[in-house]
Amino acid sequence: MDQLRKYLLKKPKPHDMLDGLETESEYTERWTSVRIIYYTMFLMSLGFSIILTGVWPYLDKLDPHAGKEFLGWIVAANPVGQMIFSPLLGWWGNKLGSIRLPLLCSLAMFSIASGIYSCLELFASHQKYWMLYSRFLIGVSSSSVAVCRSYLSAATKMKERTGAVSMVSLAQTLGFIVGPVLQGAVTLFGEDGYPLLRNKLHLNMYTATGWINVLMGILNFCLFLPFVFKEKRIAAREAMLQQGKQSEKETWKSMKPDYLSAWTLIFAFFILVFNFVFLETLATPLTMDMFAWTKAEALYYMAWVMGVGAILASAMFLMIGPLCKRIPEQHVLIWGGFFLMVLGRAVYIPMSDSPPKLAIPDNQTQLLMEQEYSSPYVYGSNFTDVYSNLTRVDFDSADPHSTKTPASTTTTQDLLGCPPAQEWCKTTRGMTIFQFLLGYAFTAIGYPIGVTLITTIFSKVLGPRPQGTWMGIMTGSGCLSRALGPVFLSTIYTKYGLYWTFGTTAVMMAVTMLWLWQMRRRLAPMNYETTYPEEELTVMSTRKEQKTGTGEEGVLMDNEPNESHRSENGLRNVNDINQK
Repeated sequence: MDQLRKYLLKKPKPHDMLDGLETESEYTERWTSVRIIYYTMFLMSLGFSIILTGVWPYLDKLDPHAGKEFLGWIVAANPVGQMIFSPLLGWWGNKLGSIRLPLLCSLAMFSIASGIYSCLELFASHQKYWMLYSRFLIGVSSSSVAVCRSYLSAATKMKERTGAVSMVSLAQTLGFIVGPVLQGAVTLFGEDGYPLLRNKLHLNMYTATGWINVLMGILNFCLFLPFVFKEKRIAAREAMLQQGKQSEKETWKSMKPDYLSAWTLIFAFFILVFNFVFLETLATPLTMDMFAWTKAEALYYMAWVMGVGAILASAMFLMIGPLCKRIPEQHVLIWGGFFLMVLGRAVYIPMSDSPPKLAIPDNQTQLLMEQEYSSPYVYGSNFTDVYSNLTRVDFDSADPHSTKTPASTTTTQDLLGCPPAQEWCKTTRGMTIFQFLLGYAFTAIGYPIGVTLITTIFSKVLGPRPQGTWMGIMTGSGCLSRALGPVFLSTIYTKYGLYWTFGTTAVMMAVTMLWLWQMRRRLAPMNYETTYPEEELTVMSTRKEQKTGTGEEGVLMDNEPNESHRSENGLRNVNDINQK
């Protein structure tokens, strides 16, 4: 317990107190609140990912007639709810001047919605609609992400923000990783589970995930109670002292953000997330088409690939802070984030010498003719299942006299490879496994850098002002890309193939990267530090003894009524520079 308390209660180091902005106890309370924000971001990601692998069998058990089409709506309900309510919750937090009430309400909704998900057996009818409703409410509660990001910008100093945003991004990534792991762990309960309420409610491998969310949501709710979570906003105070203003509100009102830079970063965030959903939508079906893997093989190998990718991404989150101390953040964003993402898309353009294996028997053409008249399938965008009309044929080569024909086996087994229903499979070149792994590695490195630094630079471009609404807009743009990306990518991939899919996404990323390069000088943090060289400090000390005789000096004195405070602030900045 003491170790846990020691971790939660961060103690300041001597250099953390040199600016005089807070006491040691205020520093500890501020970082305790920041770490509670880390946990909240982890939970919001966990609430989305923990049900992804189990939602389809759960829905099928409750309503066998619901179908996979309705499953797509259930999965999409979460980002849609988050997209709609993120700007509203951010605006509410700005209006109140506090994030406590919005977060308490959203966490209460999160726990209630998770409880509904686990109690769907109690509803006599329309269970699939109650499931849709519960997932939508969890999405609405996840809009608290915008409020958390806003508070993180307000509760960190300029030099602390990159590291803090990196840790938040790491917490979200861990939430996406831990969710499916917990779903796999509760499979020990089995499909029938244990009765909880007169055999009408069961604790099984489907409902256990919802109860986990309920318990963690209640814990998170308690962490935001007044005796635990104490809001400590320091960014505006930092700007106020460095500008010599009389109040925090006066400080941020006098500093106008660069709106073109802000909207550029929102658009860049949309494009980045839009391209990242490729991994959630097409990775498994792509490997099945290109490498003729079975569903079991694809799921097994992709689990390993994604696990290694998650470890690589987590390492990058930890490296972003030290890297940005040596290289400007906007350069790391452009070359470390977007350039690697462009390479990751370009690498996927087919380069193999041979075409992909077609999903037809080598010695039969009638099946191909029949499949040409079958309706083409589209890969689903629900991140969990692949819709396919493929069948597999196995030939018994050891028995040349077998009377078993391919036509008689297609109803029970699957053909492997690229389906002829996709016309491009017959004409395009294939992809190699090395290409796939290399492109995935570029994405696993580039995406965490991009998403972290876009958020970091965005908060610095906006300055010390309340950022709830702006963070809500950025979060909403990411949710919109999560909703549109799978539909766009799966449709283009099915109808037009690899060249169009990865050529289009590579061009999108390249154009955005060039625009960021054009805007790189305007993507620098808002400069509200006022520093003075030592020679100017000497002049300032003599001015205090002189009478104001010129208009220029008069304007100076009018604008800065507290000259001694400015001198002290200048000395502090000089000391900081010397220490650096």
